[in-house]
Amino acid sequence: MSQFSTAHEVLAVVFQVRGLDTRKPQLSVLLWERALDPERGAWALPGGRLRDDEDLTTSVRRQLAEKVDLREIAHLEQLAVFSDPHRVPGVRTIASTFLGLVPSPAQPELPPDTRWHPVDDLPPMAFDHRPMVTHAHARLIAKLSYTNIGFALAPREFVLSTLRSIYSAALGHQVDATNLQRVLARRGVITRTGTTAASGRSGGRPAALFRFTDDELRVTDEFAALRPPA
Repeated sequence: MSQFSTAHEVLAVVFQVRGLDTRKPQLSVLLWERALDPERGAWALPGGRLRDDEDLTTSVRRQLAEKVDLREIAHLEQLAVFSDPHRVPGVRTIASTFLGLVPSPAQPELPPDTRWHPVDDLPPMAFDHRPMVTHAHARLIAKLSYTNIGFALAPREFVLSTLRSIYSAALGHQVDATNLQRVLARRGVITRTGTTAASGRSGGRPAALFRFTDDELRVTDEFAALRPPA
């Protein structure tokens, strides 16, 4: 009778909106470059084997801290299981994926083999890691519509133009700042701080500062969808 062994790994799809101080902020994903075969030189999601003495969430947090020195995660949730028998060579390995979000002001120091890559311009990726990124992005887009998950991508305090840039980058289409404010304020997702941002070089009226009312995930409108403009 044949005996089969199965390994289990955890992989993290970690997103951050990068370049808020530029004209084109981009949703980016954290990847590291493989130094050994198989798939030497391809880019991969951070993660690794699940230990016998840890659960999935503990494992992914440990590996993000140990392998890419990433500790500034505002939100982490389990996504999907990838179980194709041939997804990696050698011993059959089942992968549990996680969605992680890093707020835009954070600038974690990364190892030399680890970089942020724009989601719409991914490099050659190892194994089945590209569809994992696609799946995680789709989950993020959906949750931006019906939850307050934007808190995990935004600064603690922000002007509406910054929030618009974050939502536009994450959703993949332009968002109107006024409509965004109306929708999120009506759902109790954001609130005014009562203060204003410092005036820029051009002067003008200082912009009002806002913040998210919660820093934990909650459903705000289970049937809502933020769609591209017609």
